[in-house]
Amino acid sequence: MSERQNVTLVSDSPDLSVVLLTKNESENLRLLVPRIQNVIQTLGVHGEIIVVDDSNDGTLDVALRLNCRAIRQEGSGYGEALSQGLAAAKGDYVVTIDADYSHEPEFLYHMWAARASADIIIGSRYVRAGRADMPIIRRVLSRILNVVFSAVLALPYRDVSSGFRLYNARVLKSARNLASRDFDALEELLVRAYCDGWRIREVPISYRPRHAGRSNARALKFAVSYARTLRSLWALRNSASSCDYDSRAFSSWILPQRYWQRRRFRLITDLVRGQRRCLDIGCGSSQIIQALPGMVGLDRNASKLRFLRMKDSNRRLAHGSAFELPFRAGGFSAVVCSEVVEHLPKAPVLIAEMNRVLETGGSLVLGTPDYASRLWWIIERVYGVVIPTGYEEEHISHYTRPELRALLADAGFAIRSERYIVFSELIIHAEKVRDVPPGS
Repeated sequence: MSERQNVTLVSDSPDLSVVLLTKNESENLRLLVPRIQNVIQTLGVHGEIIVVDDSNDGTLDVALRLNCRAIRQEGSGYGEALSQGLAAAKGDYVVTIDADYSHEPEFLYHMWAARASADIIIGSRYVRAGRADMPIIRRVLSRILNVVFSAVLALPYRDVSSGFRLYNARVLKSARNLASRDFDALEELLVRAYCDGWRIREVPISYRPRHAGRSNARALKFAVSYARTLRSLWALRNSASSCDYDSRAFSSWILPQRYWQRRRFRLITDLVRGQRRCLDIGCGSSQIIQALPGMVGLDRNASKLRFLRMKDSNRRLAHGSAFELPFRAGGFSAVVCSEVVEHLPKAPVLIAEMNRVLETGGSLVLGTPDYASRLWWIIERVYGVVIPTGYEEEHISHYTRPELRALLADAGFAIRSERYIVFSELIIHAEKVRDVPPGS
């Protein structure tokens, strides 16, 4: 067996997995695999090539002869094959490349060199220095698809449908249980990774027509599946679980939401501006923590913290629970907890923990809907209709102003001011006047 073949043998912990999805691609595979093997050898890494096959032309046998890991596809469709291939990959990094010989494997050199700069590297036909040699009709349709998806889903990328990608293996949990069964699985995977806060970057590649065989895409089926996927991904991008939901809401096209976010931002930042040690509990990806230098953020949603780190790599962030804050007693001069407590079960320990981490005389800014306000009930119902994937269903604890005043008094706080947004969201500014013994 040659040295070139040895670099593609499966090992317990390969550095790089190359995934090829094939359907009657035996002729292209004979040309493509040796070039991929040469790239792996030149990179000097331990690699494997995985072929997920749904063919009747002997492609699987060709893959085995070329020393690839050959997997017979279960089910049908590109999305199913993609999920199986990514799940089988053992490498720290995983590359997907079209098996029709339309991608030049040597572009992997540039993608590999850029791997530390992002969690997903897209080989892009439509960025500067990229190139797409394809029939004019197909190119026009491809550009329309990419422009529409990027615009509707607010994605800063030009080639969301490219199948030539390098993934850091840690992001591939987004590939589990893909709903898409056709080529639209590529967009679904990318959007899920983006919503999870992973870094994505495009590098230029050249694309050329397939070397041999016929395309497996069918225009009508292709269009229907993409339309369905676009609709579901729009819901995901605008859901509360998306990493940048809070940040995007600040500039929302829904004017009442935009006003609400900006009013809250002004009220809270005015109350804590200039504080030397400030903690934002349940910070999300809001503009509040992004606007105040030195503010420490805590959230249980790791995707939102990843988003914030992309914005400011020096920002102090913690992944943890509001019920057990991972900070020393008296470590902060101010604590912000805005639009958080209504998402959590009612428990005295929540306010007690805020007291514990504040120094005596420190400020607490606590914001939550006042469920004694009839107007809030109407607003919440309307919001749930306009943005059904938003926060409405997550509001499990309904506080009233008298209840909050009593809770704060029992927890060692004196209220200094109260403000409302549209007579319904209450923002309380309180001062810590005494310590509260644990368990009291």
